[in-house]
Amino acid sequence: MNQKKDRIGRVKEINRFPVKSILGESLSSALVDSRGILGDRLWAIKNENGKFGSGKTTRRFQQMESLFNYKARYERNTPLLTMPDGTEYRGDQEGVNKALSELLGFPVTLAKEESISHFDEGPISIITTSALKMLSKDLGEIVDPRRFRANMLIETEATGYLEDEWVDRLIQVGKSVTLKIVAPLQRCIMVNNPQAELQQDARILKTLVTNHAAMFGVWAKVEQCGEVSVGDEAILLE
Repeated sequence: MNQKKDRIGRVKEINRFPVKSILGESLSSALVDSRGILGDRLWAIKNENGKFGSGKTTRRFQQMESLFNYKARYERNTPLLTMPDGTEYRGDQEGVNKALSELLGFPVTLAKEESISHFDEGPISIITTSALKMLSKDLGEIVDPRRFRANMLIETEATGYLEDEWVDRLIQVGKSVTLKIVAPLQRCIMVNNPQAELQQDARILKTLVTNHAAMFGVWAKVEQCGEVSVGDEAILLE
């Protein structure tokens, strides 16, 4: 039996974050393996207790202030970290741990993922332009998608939070990648935090709490690996 296919839209942005909870890089295309976007959040800033730097404190994570002042990109398989003053360190340089520790004010190391996942929820996070428009309407001004640090932004012609209807369904992105939508993404205070030229804005989370149970976007696991590119069609499979 042939699957029914409903076109959602096209991939507008692909984002990868080499180091968890700091700024990352925009890509025109990316490989997707069973773990997600290749290299995404593969590294993290780890404290002496083994907890990873985040915008919140939980059993696995430790809140570290001002992480959005740092950013990372890959040079082949090595992350390059840019400090707040613009100084850049390779992830395999001894000096990167000293620099991070001095700037953060306590001992940390740049650690590659081992047995404990660096993901908050799951491998791939997705938001849509329709959800951004709905949130912008509720807020009264345009909301920048960077606040949500999604791996994929899908441009749609629909309105509202249409991704809520994708849970437990399959999405094909491009010619080869198939994703299983697992659950909505519950947002935390990190969406309010300043990054680049974006200012602190406590209204973002408050508006989501009031109008959409603090949810924005969905997360997915990978059913079929491959490559995705900006401009690829996204199709909902039934």
